[in-house]
Amino acid sequence: MKVMVGGTFDPLHDGHRQLLGRSFELAGPAGQVVIGLTTDTFASRKVHPIRPFAVRKAELETAITAIGYNVPWTIEPLNDRYGSAIESDFDAIVVSEETLPAAVEINKIRRGAGRRKVDIHQISCVLAEDGRWISSTRIYRGEIDIHGHMLH
Repeated sequence: MKVMVGGTFDPLHDGHRQLLGRSFELAGPAGQVVIGLTTDTFASRKVHPIRPFAVRKAELETAITAIGYNVPWTIEPLNDRYGSAIESDFDAIVVSEETLPAAVEINKIRRGAGRRKVDIHQISCVLAEDGRWISSTRIYRGEIDIHGHMLH
């Protein structure tokens, strides 16, 4: 199964790790995972500063390699909400509650272009100690660390 997933991954936190883990689990050893990593231009819409694409890509590669998934994977630049998911031949997309609307939109665009819909797999967002979502924005604000532990 060919699985797509996308994000800014900055900083790479436990929610991202769950998203990636589910993607590799779905793909399985005979499958493939394509990770869309937001470009600096696209990521600049975030409310907090984002590290450069090359730095985020290197961190993502290191994390995936350290886990040792037995699944082929690639990272491609993501210039907008859809990336190659509109034209690519793939089977599933893995999203969080936050990114579900983009996946629904991708399927609408695919259907309108005469392409088959892809399966959407939504993971639950990982909660921090306070019961709220772990997010890069909360980490940047100094509320929590990448594992959701409260910092003050």
